[in-house]
Amino acid sequence: MKDLVFKIQSEKEFIDTTLQVFKHQFENNTVYRSFCDLLYIHPSDIKNIESIPFLPIEFFKSKKVISSTDSVVETFSSSGTTGTIPSKHHITDLSWYETSYLKGFKHFYGAIEEYTVLALLPNYLERKGSSLVYMVNDLIHRSKQPESGFYLNNLEELAHKLKTLNKKKRKVLLIGVSFALLDLIEKYSFDLSNTIIMETGGMKGKRKELIRNELHQLLCKGFQVSSIHSEYGMTELLSQGYSKGNGIFNCPPWMKIVTRDTEDPLTIQKKGKTGGLNIIDLANYNSCSFIATQDLGKVYSDNSFEVIGRFDNSDIRGCNLMVL
Repeated sequence: MKDLVFKIQSEKEFIDTTLQVFKHQFENNTVYRSFCDLLYIHPSDIKNIESIPFLPIEFFKSKKVISSTDSVVETFSSSGTTGTIPSKHHITDLSWYETSYLKGFKHFYGAIEEYTVLALLPNYLERKGSSLVYMVNDLIHRSKQPESGFYLNNLEELAHKLKTLNKKKRKVLLIGVSFALLDLIEKYSFDLSNTIIMETGGMKGKRKELIRNELHQLLCKGFQVSSIHSEYGMTELLSQGYSKGNGIFNCPPWMKIVTRDTEDPLTIQKKGKTGGLNIIDLANYNSCSFIATQDLGKVYSDNSFEVIGRFDNSDIRGCNLMVL
């Protein structure tokens, strides 16, 4: 199945594979099966991907969402905020994740070996179980560039390295959390026209939250680049969407975003309407590939998407009330 998922090249192949994955998870994932049973939905009822039930993402906080009898080899967990329950994604086969992020990166940016990868992810490095750190650490090693690495508090060394590599016109990816990137441009001046600056979101309580446009304007000015790239990922996903500017994301061929009606969570909307983001991530073969997130956004006619905000607890309707 892995070869099938990561070789998808057409809409028909995506749909056919998605229907196979749904049947597999209905039969092998007790949490997802119970959720489908509550909705009186059976694989025989599913003729298209729009009618597949999407599991509310909150179940990753309270249940072991798994579609395999194999042993768990890694558990990724979300950071959450103080007093909240973290999400946990139990992984039985890390090669699904590794194949997904490597092929996903190559799909959008080319071979990782062409890049020097500099990571500014302080809050993620301070805890265990981060899927983002796992991915970036592997990208650093696979880049085979001696300058690649993580930077925690040594911003001076990072600034020097960025300037040196940019002057040499080397392909550089600086990936970091928003607050750390802002800290960097407040202390140092840059002109990094040859560097990709990629933010992974989140002030994590370190700074006042900014809307995306405001954040990207500050970062563009501070790094002297024309656009800020973004990564859209989460603990519950084994795939990432990427934006090369303006906050418009695209998915790799085995991942798709649709929106649900905010008042009727079982209804999938037409493209162009703002709604809750539902994600099909076929790399989640051994957990659940059909997830209703707490993000609000919009999907465009070319299947690109934009994240507009998040539901607050009072906005979440319907599916959340179905407690298994």
